Amino acid sequence: MAKEDYYNLLGVSKSASAEEIKKAYRKMAVKYHPDKNPGDKSAEEKFKQVSEAYDVLRDDQKRAAYDRYGHDAFDSRANAGSGFARGGQTGGVNPFDIFREAFGGDGGIFGDLFGGGGSRNRSGQQDGADLRYDLEITLKEAFTGVEKTLKYNRHVTCKNCNGTGAERGSQAVSCPTCHGSGVLTMSQGFFSMRQTCPDCHGTGMKITHPCRVCEATGRVVESTKTKIKIAPGMGSGVKLRLPGFGEAGVRGGTNGDLFVVVYVKEDRQFDRDGDNLHCYLSIPFTLAALGGEVNIKTIDTEAILRIPPGTQPNAILRMRGYGMPDFRTGKRGDQMVHVAIEVPKKLTADQRTKLEAFALSFGEGEKSWFSKIRDSFK
Repeated sequence: MAKEDYYNLLGVSKSASAEEIKKAYRKMAVKYHPDKNPGDKSAEEKFKQVSEAYDVLRDDQKRAAYDRYGHDAFDSRANAGSGFARGGQTGGVNPFDIFREAFGGDGGIFGDLFGGGGSRNRSGQQDGADLRYDLEITLKEAFTGVEKTLKYNRHVTCKNCNGTGAERGSQAVSCPTCHGSGVLTMSQGFFSMRQTCPDCHGTGMKITHPCRVCEATGRVVESTKTKIKIAPGMGSGVKLRLPGFGEAGVRGGTNGDLFVVVYVKEDRQFDRDGDNLHCYLSIPFTLAALGGEVNIKTIDTEAILRIPPGTQPNAILRMRGYGMPDFRTGKRGDQMVHVAIEVPKKLTADQRTKLEAFALSFGEGEKSWFSKIRDSFK
């Protein structure tokens, strides 16, 4: 049976760049990977074919020979002068090795199939995990800045065995199951699969006398306290990193980091919008009509707010420089005052008469603002 053209197999043109060929191979290899198609012989064969095609087309010399001679370039019965006669198109190259290389050397999304993934090496060294700490602060603390003490539990290196997992005076030996490799290899025909050794969990070492404190894990749980400074103006959702304050690494691995996520509590007086603060103020309708000044609380003091004559309900008055500081520059935002107009619920007869006379002074026709207020008292 004639072999399918390598370019057609990968779905690229003969002028495709090396990057286009690699991208096409990745797509096809993931589609037909045996781990994604268990028991499917046709997918298994297709995976073999696209790997063979990529093995040739990714190499400039092999690709040039293929472009000139086609499949005959790698046929031992063809012109041996081409330098590529090998009695087998891929020369016995394992398609899984090709797959690993195409995905960065660790098997990519199928890393576990090849014993990859994580940062563990053959000595069992593994980097510690990162931790997250949610820190809640008040709006006043966010305004001024604050130093907080964090208390949390984490894994630290066992002091009894110094992280080796073996009791003092003893040492680990090479794992007899995997012969120190940390992995077990299973081969069946064309395919070769690797999995983490179940006896040593990928370390390649066997502990005959486990540490009595950590029970051979090399780590123990310990309560940790550390301080962190929150800069003035810090907002909700900001993530701060404390290097090395995460979980301890295993057998000499690097400690993880602690990520502190800041949350600012809701405030009873102010709503925050970036560096601006919003608050609400009720004033008498007479003050809204005539204008004047009122004292108003800010986040850190009191200030005088000028009410312009004729201020309407739901007006927003800006107090520049009375908001939150920008935690990078220190420049303060504004305080936005939302105005509500107070209408008296009860009037004396004299007050009602005077208010009606005042409303009538605006004339008849379209109702004025004051006539609407008058009607609301009826």
